Amino acid sequence: MAITQATCTSFKVALLNGEMDFSSDTSQSFKIALFTSSATLNADTTAYSTTNEVSETGEYGATGYTAGGKTLTIATNPTSSGTTALLDFSDVTWSSSSITARGALIYKSATGNPAVAVIDFGEDKQSSSGNFQISFPIANSENAIIRII
Repeated sequence: MAITQATCTSFKVALLNGEMDFSSDTSQSFKIALFTSSATLNADTTAYSTTNEVSETGEYGATGYTAGGKTLTIATNPTSSGTTALLDFSDVTWSSSSITARGALIYKSATGNPAVAVIDFGEDKQSSSGNFQISFPIANSENAIIRII
């Protein structure tokens, strides 16, 4: 089992098929879910699943986390920097939580819950009766969480 940071291949295809909309007036909703070190997430991930997701009854007995994760807010609408297209999300916090997570999956909250991107934390990250926060990187051509080069 491993979590490997990647933009999901199925997302790239969905983008070209016009199935993903990150524009400022989109009605589509995107979420981020947390996963334990037992998860297998990578470029081949096609959809959100509860398998090895952080949970109250799971491997680490998390509190303050709801299956499916949190809804994301687009902080930087699609734009470009040089020849790279990018977008950014606002940071996400699970307040007053006790969570251990190894990575996360960004996905579209819709029929089939199609995957967008996998985030690898590099190691287990924890909160203990405190805030568990995902701080997205600066929105530029080298660091934005979603970018097309």
